Amino acid sequence: MAQQDAVVFDAYGTLFDVHSVMATAERLFPGRGSALSALWRTKQLEYSWLRSLMQRHADFNVVTRQALQYACASLKLDYSPQALEELNHAYRTLAVFADARSALDHLRDNHRLAILSNGAPDMIGAAVVHNGLADRFDAVLSVEDVGVFKPDPRVYQLPVDRLGIAANRIAFVSSNGWDAAGASAFGFRVFWVNRGKAPEEGLDQPPDHTLASLDALPALLG
Repeated sequence: MAQQDAVVFDAYGTLFDVHSVMATAERLFPGRGSALSALWRTKQLEYSWLRSLMQRHADFNVVTRQALQYACASLKLDYSPQALEELNHAYRTLAVFADARSALDHLRDNHRLAILSNGAPDMIGAAVVHNGLADRFDAVLSVEDVGVFKPDPRVYQLPVDRLGIAANRIAFVSSNGWDAAGASAFGFRVFWVNRGKAPEEGLDQPPDHTLASLDALPALLG
């Protein structure tokens, strides 16, 4: 097996806790924060896949806003423009997972590190800066460079081109099973961080490694 010269991380759910918006959601809609956060994330992903299939791309700011509006309507929440603005801002200031910060600190001395995200550059950049992680990465890559969302192979080609490293020498890390499958199909060595103890996706593209958290990653990569 080829040595991994670079480690490329998915952002949402892998490095950043998408459900850290729950506190804002609960404050705005008492008793409904958890349901809103869950449905918002589900529709956000669905809209990204549907837009890719329909060839009607919009950046992740738009996708996130539209998914939020759908989730509020579906849950029959009476929301104001200010409430939507607060929730959208919360997505730009997501909390970083503690195990993510530790893993990055251990890996950066021996590997080039990058993010590959569905997030628009300003959106993912805001989360990186908010959490003080800008100095950890050689590149923060957005699907906006190709105008289509994961798991399109053109997205996974971005770190190959930007870092100048062959796919089989890149470790790809994601907490999203569908993303791990897409990265495996592309040719990365894939580490699936199965935070939610979900079953493996039935897509015939299993990850190379399944981890309970990012704590185990540095030992596997050296």
